[in-house]
Amino acid sequence: MAMQLGYTMMTEQAGPKDLVGHVAAAEAAGFDFAVSSDHYFPWLDEMGHSPNAWVTLGAAAQATSRIPLMTYVTCPTFRYHPTVVAQQAATLQLLSDGRFTLGLGAGENLNEHIVGGGWPGADVRQEMLVEAVRIISDLFDGGYTNFRGEHFDVESAKLWDLPDKRVPIGIAVSGKQSSEIAGEHADVMIAVEPKAELGEYFDAAGGAGKPRIGQMPISFGTDRDAAVTRAHSLFRWFGFGWKVNAELPGPIAFDSAGQFVRKEDVASSIPCGDDVDAVIAAAKAYADAGFTHLALVQIGGDQQAPFIDWTETSLMPAWRDAFGGS
Repeated sequence: MAMQLGYTMMTEQAGPKDLVGHVAAAEAAGFDFAVSSDHYFPWLDEMGHSPNAWVTLGAAAQATSRIPLMTYVTCPTFRYHPTVVAQQAATLQLLSDGRFTLGLGAGENLNEHIVGGGWPGADVRQEMLVEAVRIISDLFDGGYTNFRGEHFDVESAKLWDLPDKRVPIGIAVSGKQSSEIAGEHADVMIAVEPKAELGEYFDAAGGAGKPRIGQMPISFGTDRDAAVTRAHSLFRWFGFGWKVNAELPGPIAFDSAGQFVRKEDVASSIPCGDDVDAVIAAAKAYADAGFTHLALVQIGGDQQAPFIDWTETSLMPAWRDAFGGS
């Protein structure tokens, strides 16, 4: 089974104009699809950015013509009301001529605490996500929507500009509960770990045959030591796992949690340097777990151009040989 190669617009490490330029370059280089994070804070102060993802994606939709776009992921329950997310998604689908997928998740304290609503337990956050997805889906159906839930109320909402192509909904998963929610309510499964059991839970709940989109960081560079140092500086938080990442309240907390992470720890979990075979080997874990798409994250906002060039000339041919695609 072929696995498509994606590009990540990582809003935490580049400004909006650079992000738009990067995704246009990724399209020209032949990437199959692109995803964008949606943050209010970067993970670490060193990353240095966090522009609004929706405004940036609107600009990206105009700067590109072929490459599919996706939020990876938006939390539709705290910073945004689900009715607003539905309006944003429908508008972006129109601007992109049908190239948009709405990726949703239960959120992280890092980004959602800003509205002062507290940070409830994971079960409550999942309940909120299910209600939000129901509201968004109802609005995509057209007509007026009224909703009375445990967490959200909607009064006579309607989307006046709906695309002809319905916006597909993806849901991020990390365990059995979230995978079952995605299988029941989503068109796409989203995950950042190559665990086959996530897809099995997804299938059992109704997701069989639907796309599964993963994400994997790499730190490309011709100087491997420099690439490892960059990965450690900007991505030492990555190995904590989402049960931890969802709870920490800000960049200072992530910095504190990562103080004992060593360079060799990062280098053993993230491909660093310019070894094509190392990237293919790491990506194979996702293919073996049933993922149909994998978006790479190039670590370092100022390293996107050389990464895209290297991908086009060196990685992409090997990727097509290993995983198929055009």
